[in-house]
Amino acid sequence: MFRAMSDKAERLREARRKAGYRFASDAANALGVIASTYRAHENGQNDFDLGEARIYGRRFNVDPYWLLEGDRRVGNGTAPAGPVGPVGVEDPNGRVLTPLVGQGKKIPVFGQAVGGVDGEFLMNGNVLYEVMAPPTLSDISGAYAVSVSGDSMSPRYEDGEICFVDPKRPVRRGDYVIAQIRLEENGALLAYVKKFVRHNTAELVLEQFNPPKELRFDANTVHSVHYIALAGNA
Repeated sequence: MFRAMSDKAERLREARRKAGYRFASDAANALGVIASTYRAHENGQNDFDLGEARIYGRRFNVDPYWLLEGDRRVGNGTAPAGPVGPVGVEDPNGRVLTPLVGQGKKIPVFGQAVGGVDGEFLMNGNVLYEVMAPPTLSDISGAYAVSVSGDSMSPRYEDGEICFVDPKRPVRRGDYVIAQIRLEENGALLAYVKKFVRHNTAELVLEQFNPPKELRFDANTVHSVHYIALAGNA
């Protein structure tokens, strides 16, 4: 069993390299999947199934059955033997996003090197740099990314990890979000990457992992709450 997983991981790594992706994180961003999930498949830590093989095969231009079984009828770096239908991508919250569509575009990354006690940072419009938007966000107007500060959401999000944000998608309980809060009138916006609990006319409640606690903000101070579609390394 372990040998089979190792062979699959090696074929996946080979396909990624032949497709022109030097680093696993680059491939994960292009695929629109979580970087740690992809790396676990490529290093053989976790197995992957046919649905995931189809996602990888479509992006790397190889037959998904070759990735799974090493069938040399195809899987030699050429186009798949048959059409691969539209595939969905699982996001960090366990839902299936739309098929991989749209052309790549650059989006801004906001953040700062050092965050506050709860990982908050100033959302003052200063762009750290730009990254390529993952396919799932390529057609989303206003999509952006944020760089996580500190370890307040570890192990979900680590310091320096990039969170890709879909500002158009409705937020539901259990989603991971970036909330922008203005604590003082005319004051600076503070941004928090947290887990969404609830937002009503009285307050916004967010969950933090490290240390575990709830953050509560008066509803009047909430500027926006945006959905984190996926995350990875730059």
